Amino acid sequence: MSLLHHETHEFDVCVIGGGMAGMCAALAAARNGAKTALVHDRPVFGGNASSEVRMWICGAHGKHNKETGLLEEIQLENQYQNPSLNYSIWDGVLYGKIHFQPNLTPLLNCSCTDAAMDGDRIVSITAWQLTSQTWHTIHARQFIDCSGDSILAAVTPAQFRVGREARSEFDEDIEPAVADSKTMGNSLLIQLRRTDEPQSFIPPRWAYRFTRPEDLPHRMHGVNGTNFWWIELGGLDDTIRDAEAIRDELMRVGYGVWDYIKNHAPERDKAENWALEWIGSLPGKRENRRYVGDHILTQNDVRAGGAFDDTVAYGGWSMDDHHPAGLLYPGKPTIFHPAPSPYGIPYRSLYSRNIANLLFAGRNISVTHAALSSTRVMATCAVIGQAAGTAAAQCARQNCDPRSLSSGPRLREMQQTLMDDDCWLPGLRREVSCLAQSATLGGEGQDAPLLRDGLERDRPDESHAWVGVVGSAIEYHWNHAVRLAGVRFTFDSNLAHLKRMPCSYPQNGGRCAVPGSLVKRFRIEAMDDARRWNTVYREENNYQRLARVPLTVETSALRFVPEKTWGDEEVRVFAFEPLETYEPKIPQAVDGPHISDVRANVDAAHLAPPESGLESAAKTGHSA
Repeated sequence: MSLLHHETHEFDVCVIGGGMAGMCAALAAARNGAKTALVHDRPVFGGNASSEVRMWICGAHGKHNKETGLLEEIQLENQYQNPSLNYSIWDGVLYGKIHFQPNLTPLLNCSCTDAAMDGDRIVSITAWQLTSQTWHTIHARQFIDCSGDSILAAVTPAQFRVGREARSEFDEDIEPAVADSKTMGNSLLIQLRRTDEPQSFIPPRWAYRFTRPEDLPHRMHGVNGTNFWWIELGGLDDTIRDAEAIRDELMRVGYGVWDYIKNHAPERDKAENWALEWIGSLPGKRENRRYVGDHILTQNDVRAGGAFDDTVAYGGWSMDDHHPAGLLYPGKPTIFHPAPSPYGIPYRSLYSRNIANLLFAGRNISVTHAALSSTRVMATCAVIGQAAGTAAAQCARQNCDPRSLSSGPRLREMQQTLMDDDCWLPGLRREVSCLAQSATLGGEGQDAPLLRDGLERDRPDESHAWVGVVGSAIEYHWNHAVRLAGVRFTFDSNLAHLKRMPCSYPQNGGRCAVPGSLVKRFRIEAMDDARRWNTVYREENNYQRLARVPLTVETSALRFVPEKTWGDEEVRVFAFEPLETYEPKIPQAVDGPHISDVRANVDAAHLAPPESGLESAAKTGHSA
């Protein structure tokens, strides 16, 4: 008889893959009302951004183009909790976001192995959880594949592509003349730390040897601040099937590169006090299977700016096409082909052409190899994930399939939901509440009308923020009493700050912290019948860009007073909006229980001191 466990679950949405795309998809689905499962095959969340891989979260170029929404929320949480940018604490930030989100059930160390179909629909998946030795059968109405490797393409009839398209297929001039199965490779990162004394290094005998600058052409750029993304192999192989062999080769390369820096490089004296802080054992992947959706995003779509009616996300990284031979190629390891920032990404590239209830997000969306070289970076993947999760929740709520959201009122609803959740959609404006539009807006400071213009970030040479100082007030006045359910704010979190985790550790590294531009302390006041201002809400410790405040008040006037920032003298606010209805999407922080309360819930018999062998023998009459 088998001792393995079996569990069966029912969900509205099942997300596979807990990288940045999958996390954002699962959080978005859960916050928008869907009972959601997140199945992840690793012990920590974050994928290529996790402590296991440690790749930078990159995204759109440009001062005001940083991705917001759930990604900015997560990164601001990290700035607050983890100012020294420690990877173990980063793991904890991601853990907390998922594990304490209502409506969301995480399954870590759990690998999808199969799927059951009913016609063109996925009915359930089967997943093996290594740590608990449990088989999980997960039924859901909508599935989102954020696994990167597109695991559902391997176990369902979902259409997909691998490799580089021929130049002529989509008229893409950066593609090869003949199609092939080559991809961008995998990278195994190393991280360095500077110390206050010399550090020696003896390489393992099995490491590859690099002894001259010519052995690492176009790749070495000193020690401090170096990101070793170019330790890359596997694009000539199958980055899924050959993953273990690729990892083994990358381990030999990584130790060999550090040996070169310490013991052979002409500038090795500059590395004298540097030590190898960490070397990964899990390579980060860039490319393999890409699903086919109703639209395949191409190089030409990217270059044209992606002006789609169904834009639900955006990119802005260059088309960064790594040579498939990786480190074996002696030329430049990548070519940065120009791409505009931003460009729109259409919803039709996020759901399957032939599987009715399958969405996807991350580096596996419906794009050509050329377009993937831009869309694959993690900040872009994160906003795509939030769009897919929002769509899946809407499908569950409206009992429809993803394709039915691709046009008309349902598409507009999805786009407005994303913008309400602080996702910027280039070319679109967020609809402001009727309460805000019907009031007279004024007060101190500059440019109060911008608080309800539906554009919640600055554009080049164009401000969209109210600007004031601590203590200045912004006021809404109505010609009759109105009932308020809440207030929505968008504060300035300094989108020029990328909020990345580090790639190396200088000895006296600067501590990152919450951006000084954010409002930390503020109050909301309502006018009573005697025309007196009364405080109806006070916040002492805000560190987020998007804030929703619940209120239950009837008033003819409402005002916001910022009392303190995180450092800046100037106060900048993109949105201050009274609401007719309030949706508590972001869970309130709750302190964990004291250990004494936990012990009180354990049966006292289980907490009795253990008996020694002598005591046990005395009771039984047998010798110990």
